[in-house]
Amino acid sequence: MNENKTNLLLCDPVTGTCEMPGDEKLSKSVSIKTDNKPVKIVYYTDPICSSCWGIEPQLRKLKLEYGKYIDIDYRMGGLLPDWSYNSGGISKPSDVAHHWDEASLHYEMPIDGNVWIEDPLDSSYPSCIAMKAAQMQSKDKAVLFMRILREKLYLEKKNIAKWENIAEAAQLTGLDVNKLKIDYENNAKILFQEDLNYAKTLGVRGFPTLLFYDGSNNRLTVYGSKPYAFYENALLSLFPDAKKNQFEDQNPLSLFEIYPTLTPKEYAVILDKTYAEAITILENLFEKGELNKQSIRNGSLYSRK
Repeated sequence: MNENKTNLLLCDPVTGTCEMPGDEKLSKSVSIKTDNKPVKIVYYTDPICSSCWGIEPQLRKLKLEYGKYIDIDYRMGGLLPDWSYNSGGISKPSDVAHHWDEASLHYEMPIDGNVWIEDPLDSSYPSCIAMKAAQMQSKDKAVLFMRILREKLYLEKKNIAKWENIAEAAQLTGLDVNKLKIDYENNAKILFQEDLNYAKTLGVRGFPTLLFYDGSNNRLTVYGSKPYAFYENALLSLFPDAKKNQFEDQNPLSLFEIYPTLTPKEYAVILDKTYAEAITILENLFEKGELNKQSIRNGSLYSRK
């Protein structure tokens, strides 16, 4: 790995990871409970991890096809503590802008890197802590909350380290904003620190990291952004009896009943279409007035009207 990849925000498109400095190896000695599902996935991520945004298509497809077999435990990685370092030529937020534009093209996911010029984040810790506070209310709503945070960051260039943007995302998610604020300032900080400590125990040093466990504590790891088959194969290796849910897509709008916002890349991956086919379908629906479209210079996000 060259020196330009030692900075946490310089997520490497080749490996598909936002990697943290250090020589830790993934530990195999940690015992994981699989709860009520055959397979548990410990997913280490961060709201500002561009490689994690890059695997949203694969992750959404995995949930759709094998959701009844998997329990996903979302853990926060704390990608950017602060700017008190200078590595790989990155010493200030504006240095990240061009890199994020490159990541957008690589992952075919909409990202506007100018947030690092116009309203840069000083840390990812506030959004990580907010996620832990959201999980205290509802695990399902927390997943949607992080999705909205990311849409605000990557498409709207909103600084999600600021409370007003966190609160707006929480309101859109249907979370109790007042409770979120109390938890955010108190117990959520403890839960976030537990995630950071647990990451060290597991030897996690980059994002996304997905650790698949079965009931016998066998583990397979998918590290970084990979094609869908890597995630599917990890699941099937641990639980060969899993049967794929065949999603019926006769109605091109039906996927929006499950995921209210979709990028063309997500639509393509989930429905096994090419990127060009997905854009054609979504643009048709938009022109007919059946979808809304939010466009930025590096892509679009579609939503059901």
